[in-house]
Amino acid sequence: MRALVLAGGAGTRLRPLTDTRPKPLVPLVGAPFAAGLLRRLADVGCERATFLVSDDARPFAPLQHLGEASGIAVDIATEETPLDTAGAVRRALAGPGTEVVLVANGDILTDLDFAALMAAHAQAGATATLALARVPDTRSFGVVVTGESGQVQRFVEKPPPGTEVADTINAGTYVLDPAAFAAFPGDGPLSFEREVFPGLLDAGARMLGVVHEGYWADLGTPARLREAHAAVIAGRCRWPLGAQMVLDGGIARHEDAVVDDAAGLAGPVTVSGRARVENAARLHDVVLGEDAFVGRDAVVEEAILGEGAEIGDGARVTGDVVLGDGAVVGEGAQVGPGVRIQAGAAVEPRARIGPDTEVEA
Repeated sequence: MRALVLAGGAGTRLRPLTDTRPKPLVPLVGAPFAAGLLRRLADVGCERATFLVSDDARPFAPLQHLGEASGIAVDIATEETPLDTAGAVRRALAGPGTEVVLVANGDILTDLDFAALMAAHAQAGATATLALARVPDTRSFGVVVTGESGQVQRFVEKPPPGTEVADTINAGTYVLDPAAFAAFPGDGPLSFEREVFPGLLDAGARMLGVVHEGYWADLGTPARLREAHAAVIAGRCRWPLGAQMVLDGGIARHEDAVVDDAAGLAGPVTVSGRARVENAARLHDVVLGEDAFVGRDAVVEEAILGEGAEIGDGARVTGDVVLGDGAVVGEGAQVGPGVRIQAGAAVEPRARIGPDTEVEA
């Protein structure tokens, strides 16, 4: 089995976390998101995973080590110009071959049963099988309408309230037969949503939609990333954790982290490897990256701290705040809401920053 992982996006909305790493390497409960994805792929017999990225493969080099740890051969395919959602997949499948592939997104968290999706594809003899998710509000999504047998009948792009014909949307995971691109020759930009899937439907190809009733979320913003941590910690999303991460109530804590007994942690909170939380600090809805530090009497709520980021004694950091790698909030400072502190930047002691401010290095 081979998997193709779409990972060409710049991750702009996740800045400053993505200023120092690509989206698949952004941590999720103490390990890069891609580490969990590769472990899940290995569990269903995947032997090779190709990450389809932009024009620079260098930031993705750690993926190969993560693949080795999961028993999967990882390679990285670049594109000199953007190829849209399907162009890179078409290129990766060019040439002879009869191998069915699984296509996943490098920024979508889901506990979708990959094996069941592939089995449904084979049983139906489908050219393309789409995982579908139910959402309460379809205004931001493309709706996929299916019949009783799961056969895709039509696509409706972002229907306004009151006009919905279904609540099932394209969940960004597909199983494709090599013949899926037979009617789309070439080697340029190509869109699954605008061209491939509607084109297959118009040509009468068998397309299957399989509804996933479990967890599904786009990790595209810091708030969604925090919610993803909360879902994994609470068990609402079944996701593999590293052996050294320990769950205790609403807290995910690495064995190498140091949390003072007098600190107050109200979940969801993730404390990654070698992170430290000092006496009387209070944390809620917080993600601490590796080597992060929270000082005495600090209050931190709704925040993500990148690797090596620091919050000084008595500081208050609240309200959808993100600290890049190595960023520092000085003693007694007040930061938030919506503040983004770039990697290596510093907020002076007792300063007041916010709302929606970007602090540059």
